[in-house]
Formats: sequence, C-alpha cells, structure tokens
Amino acid sequence: MQTTVLRLNPGDDLRAALDLVLKQGGGKAAFVVSGIGSLAGASIRFAGAEAPARIEGALEILTLAGSLSPDGSHLHISVSDTEGRVFGGHAAPGCVVRTTAEILIAQLPDWQFSRETDAATGYAELVPRRLS
Repeated sequence: MQTTVLRLNPGDDLRAALDLVLKQGGGKAAFVVSGIGSLAGASIRFAGAEAPARIEGALEILTLAGSLSPDGSHLHISVSDTEGRVFGGHAAPGCVVRTTAEILIAQLPDWQFSRETDAATGYAELVPRRLS
C-alpha cells in the first residue's frame, strides 16, 4: 500500500480532485481513508434518492471515505452546517472546498478496481481484481 496526502484549496471540486488522483498517478485502485475540511456547498445523494440534494452555505466535512477506480469514484461524506445539523450520503460533483480539505488516500498497486453494472442492484458496483 502506498499513501498519498492531498490538501485541496478554495474553489476545488472535491470529487473531481479525487478522480484525478488515479489518472495522474496511473493507479488502478485506491481508497479514501480519511478526509476533513470545509465546503462552500455540497451536492449529496441521500439514501434511496435518484438525484443529489444541494446544500448551500459553510459546511464542515466530518467524514469522507470511499473507493477510487479508473471508472470513477464511490464516495460517502458527512457534513455539518453552521447550526450543527448533519447531512450524509454519496458525495456528488459540486462539493466545493471553502478553505481547505485534507485527504489521506491509500493506493493499492497490486489491485485493479473497475465498476460494472450489477444485475441485482442495477448500479455500477465495485469489482476488485488482484493483479499479482
């Protein structure tokens, strides 16, 4: 396992930045181990929802975790607003960094992740394959 630490800056799109990690490094499999920071707004798809909800305003990232593959990421996030309300679900494009985001990524050089449509769920699900 190899680790990568990212610090994202104001205006960066969280999901787009994470999707670039594998593309730039040529990796085939990684996990987001931890992520904290702040967002200026977020798009989060709640459980069972078809489309993401938009949450505006200053938000704190409480947790961020997920898998990264060349076919795309699967990220879960929880955030709190200025009143301490917590929202969580799938991180969608549009989670824009407000001041900073600090993210720890574990890259798995012996693995390849892909996403393939699963007949049982109807979603593109993770298919892990060991390379060695």
